[in-house]
Amino acid sequence: MIIYSKDVGQTEKAGAELAEKLGPGDFVALYGDLGAGKTAFVRGAASVLCPGAPVCSPTYAIMNVYGGKVPVYHLDLYRIDGDDDLYSTGYYDLPVGQSIVFCEWCEKCPEAIPDNAIKVFITRDGDGRRIEIADTCA
Repeated sequence: MIIYSKDVGQTEKAGAELAEKLGPGDFVALYGDLGAGKTAFVRGAASVLCPGAPVCSPTYAIMNVYGGKVPVYHLDLYRIDGDDDLYSTGYYDLPVGQSIVFCEWCEKCPEAIPDNAIKVFITRDGDGRRIEIADTCA
C-alpha cells in the first residue's frame, strides 16, 4: 500500500489507519531519513492504540512505553551500533507476543528485525511524504 502525505496530520492519519489493523504480537519496522516522519506516523498509531499517550521520539531514551489496552513499545535504533548495544537496551526481552512494537531506524540492525515485521518506508516526495506499507497484517 502506498500513501502520499502532504503534511504531518496526514502522516499521523496513515499511522492511525494502520493501528486499526494491529494486535498483540505485531512488529512495525520503520525506515526513513532524519525528519521523514517516522515519529509522526507512530504518534498517529498511538492515538488509536493508547489515546492521550505523550508520543515523542525515543532517540535518546532508546525506548518509550505507552500504556493502553495493549502495551506499545516505541524504539529508536539511531544511536545503536550493533547487536551488543541492542542487547543492552532490553530489546531481546520485550514481551513481543503481548504487545505492539514500533521500531524506528531498523536499517541500523536489520538482523534483529522479525521476518514477519510490517515494514513502513517513509521518504520525502517533493513537499510531502511517500509512505509505503508492506502490510502483512491485513
